[in-house]
Amino acid sequence: MRARFAAALTLVAAAAVAAGAGCRKDPRTPLLIYSPHGRDLLTLVERTYERLHPEVDVRWLDMGSQEVYDRLRAEKANPQADVWYGGPAEIFGRGARDELLAPYRPRWADAVPPESRHARDLSFGLYRTPAMIVYNSAAVPAAEAPREWDDVLLPRWKGKVLIRDPLASGTMRAIFGMVLARSVTETGSPARGFEWLRRLDAQTKEYVVNGTLLMEKIVRREGLVTLWDLPDVLLERAGGAPLAFAFPPSGSPVIDDAVALVRGGPHPDAARALIDWLGSADAQRLAAESAYRLPARTDLAAAGLPAWVREVSRDLVPARVDWRIAQEMGPRWMFTWDREIRGTGGRP
Repeated sequence: MRARFAAALTLVAAAAVAAGAGCRKDPRTPLLIYSPHGRDLLTLVERTYERLHPEVDVRWLDMGSQEVYDRLRAEKANPQADVWYGGPAEIFGRGARDELLAPYRPRWADAVPPESRHARDLSFGLYRTPAMIVYNSAAVPAAEAPREWDDVLLPRWKGKVLIRDPLASGTMRAIFGMVLARSVTETGSPARGFEWLRRLDAQTKEYVVNGTLLMEKIVRREGLVTLWDLPDVLLERAGGAPLAFAFPPSGSPVIDDAVALVRGGPHPDAARALIDWLGSADAQRLAAESAYRLPARTDLAAAGLPAWVREVSRDLVPARVDWRIAQEMGPRWMFTWDREIRGTGGRP
């Protein structure tokens, strides 16, 4: 019995030591990122940056661009995040107007084009993210695949189109913004653009809740065609997914995928250092090589970038769009689309 009692005391002592170790405070600085960039890129950033800066504990929450904005706005009185990493300039512009962002001019600021910089240094483009037409290459021969935006509206694709839910997606908002802003520029009204979106709704089988599930459903042939962004498609293809894409000759919206310092975030110094690193030449090359991000910097030698970057730069036709109109009218347009078009099946 004495032996059993001694053994029990040993177990209790060991448990107490383990509990004490578990309660020991992590001395690292926690750095919280809100981002739509997905697990692959966010894990790459976390592990690489922590290896370079062992004093920092990088944490992240992956959500849609609109969801990042909504969360930051809800937390405005008590910010939890340090860095907003990823999303189109249109949504960052709303964040700037709502005073959710703090000014910071990173060391690499002059290496990105002027149009990729907020006038008050509240956000800066890190990557250029094109949107395009995507299809299941095992089910759709390349010669029969849609090549232009209007091709997606052909009768043969009715019920075979899947669309990421536009209310939560910066990519889809950029595509819708292109359609509607072009309508305003060319006709003086968004009516023609809304009619196009109504016809797209009639083709759409489902509005999918996130980008990962969207790609999975296309691969499983639950739908054959979608509109989506380049990095996700290239990542899926690298894993063997039968996906192909086409950049429409009429132009593709190219998202200035930005980064910003959260106003009032708990760790501003560590956040600034992370932003400096994210836009560094080394980090831009790493993102291009490992996560298929097209660098926003214009001073990187093409020879030092992956071959796919040169191919995309050759084939991509950036859409000519008045993004100022899209930024100003975007929220109202999406409200109209959600209330009057979504799920109507093309009915007026």
